[in-house]
Amino acid sequence: MRKRIALSTLLTLVFSAAAFAQMGSGGGKPSPAASATCDLGGGKTVKTDYSSPRMKSRKIYGSLVPFGEVWRTGANEATTFVASSDVTVGGKAVPAGSYTIFTVPAADKWTLIINKKTGEWGIPYKYESDELARVDMKVSKLAAPVENFTIAYDKSGSGCTMRIDWETTRASVDISAK
Repeated sequence: MRKRIALSTLLTLVFSAAAFAQMGSGGGKPSPAASATCDLGGGKTVKTDYSSPRMKSRKIYGSLVPFGEVWRTGANEATTFVASSDVTVGGKAVPAGSYTIFTVPAADKWTLIINKKTGEWGIPYKYESDELARVDMKVSKLAAPVENFTIAYDKSGSGCTMRIDWETTRASVDISAK
């Protein structure tokens, strides 16, 4: 009986440690929350809330984040995208509202998925029926590695460019008010 209890306790500890290790951060700590906002003018904004994992000397794209598979675009809860007004993202119309964004990374092209379902953890991806749009993103190499996964907006003309930077990769897409 004691052996069964000891074995049960040991297995619980092993599985708990494995679960914490998969959270993506040392010591089981979740990746820190981050946010980015784009001011489109006239009181119109887009805001993105996400979790920002760290590279920690790991190979990211094509390894930790596999090419050709839907990725939650950050860590922990799925990344949110909130448009205060109707916008155009990479040429596709997106009505004002709250969305979740995912990406499909590849070496030379990324796809941004804008999904109407909100509040999910992020993976596994099972929300195809709730997709609003899939948009092509431009991919470029960064001059130096970026340790912290980052989503940011750069003002450009009458809109903003959303950029996703991590490791030595930048994926970007243009966003404008309608």
